[in-house]
Amino acid sequence: MNNSYIRFLNLIDAIAGLDANKKLDATEKQLLDAVMLAYSQGREILVGDLIHLSKIGSQATLHGRVKNLVTMGYVKLTTDKMDGRKKKAAPTKLAMKHYDSLSKLLTKAVAA
Repeated sequence: MNNSYIRFLNLIDAIAGLDANKKLDATEKQLLDAVMLAYSQGREILVGDLIHLSKIGSQATLHGRVKNLVTMGYVKLTTDKMDGRKKKAAPTKLAMKHYDSLSKLLTKAVAA
């Protein structure tokens, strides 16, 4: 099958086993995508915004997955200076590296 997206998925699958400790589940990927999209658009995104993405999962599930992303080093949380109850989510260098790797894989898949 000569399909760039299928080649891309195969490349992702091939590297997924290299670092099992940093492997993201589908929910974590969607949350990290939301953080990265907000970051790329210059918007702040709060943990509260993330846990209200009900199309992805329940609030409890999403809260746990946000904690996982922090623990794995993909997301950093900072407390809002005006309201200490709010926490802002931002991508880390590891997250940037992850998306850079995905971009390179996508370029490779399209070029093949």
